[in-house]
Amino acid sequence: MTKKRELILRLGVAIYSLCIVCFCFTPQPQLPTGVETPGIQTFGRLVFLLTPLNSLWNLGEVTSLGQVLWIFLQNILNVFLLFPLVFQLIYLCPNLRQTKKIILLSFLLSLGIECTQLVLDFLFDFNRVFEIDDLWTNTLGGYLAWLLYKGLHKNKIRN
Repeated sequence: MTKKRELILRLGVAIYSLCIVCFCFTPQPQLPTGVETPGIQTFGRLVFLLTPLNSLWNLGEVTSLGQVLWIFLQNILNVFLLFPLVFQLIYLCPNLRQTKKIILLSFLLSLGIECTQLVLDFLFDFNRVFEIDDLWTNTLGGYLAWLLYKGLHKNKIRN
């Protein structure tokens, strides 16, 4: 890899990491009236969604198309939250280029985000939610980045 490409990737990792910090660790605005996520559990100021596949299990509680779209969009965004970061890290760190390492890295990054949100919510009431589904959707996004890298690399070798 050329120095220029490496610099671009390092800048990309830094900038995208900053975007994740801004997106995940700042106060979340209150949702508009009528858009509520089903299955929420609260313990003091801490808010949890501890049901795996919560969106499917609580689909019967959804009362409007707006709620369905909101829940669907949240899940899609969570899949792609770590995708760009992991994709760039795969190029920068050849020792990560194994399925188990990518899955572990993605899961630990997601767990770190969720736990940090809990701490921030406890200390400052940032209106964040610890969601079990975020762990697997973020991890899936990292795995999809790995599959894209492998696909691009395989095509590069063929050509």
